[in-house]
Amino acid sequence: MRIALDAAQAAADAGETPVGAVVVDPATGEVVSVGANQPIGSHDPTAHAEIVALREAARKRGNYRLTGLTLVVTLEPCAMCAGAISHARIGRLVYGADDAKGGAVAHGPRFFEQPTCHSRPTVTGGVLAAESSAMLKAFFRARRAS
Repeated sequence: MRIALDAAQAAADAGETPVGAVVVDPATGEVVSVGANQPIGSHDPTAHAEIVALREAARKRGNYRLTGLTLVVTLEPCAMCAGAISHARIGRLVYGADDAKGGAVAHGPRFFEQPTCHSRPTVTGGVLAAESSAMLKAFFRARRAS
């Protein structure tokens, strides 16, 4: 999660919403990829941190199926990202702060609980949630003040 928080800070420094993600191979401890939010800078509405990390991991592995890998992200994934996590066959999802408004794992559609969901990761939420939440709140507080 510390690597994901560093990526979230890099996103904030670039003017993006501070969300970071990392794909890890739990069997070896290898950090396969790191992603930071970049939809503004890349002019790509799908460039959420999770999608960026999943794309890079798939490229490195030469396979869109990332079976058995763990995705760590600082904020509860949205519906788009939850769908990508499912399609990638991620084995475990770890996230920091809950997102009551835009989240789709513990909130909203609860994507992985839907009968049409093809692959469901094991989910652990709330890891370093206070740090993740504080970074997001500080970012938006600063934007409102300017």
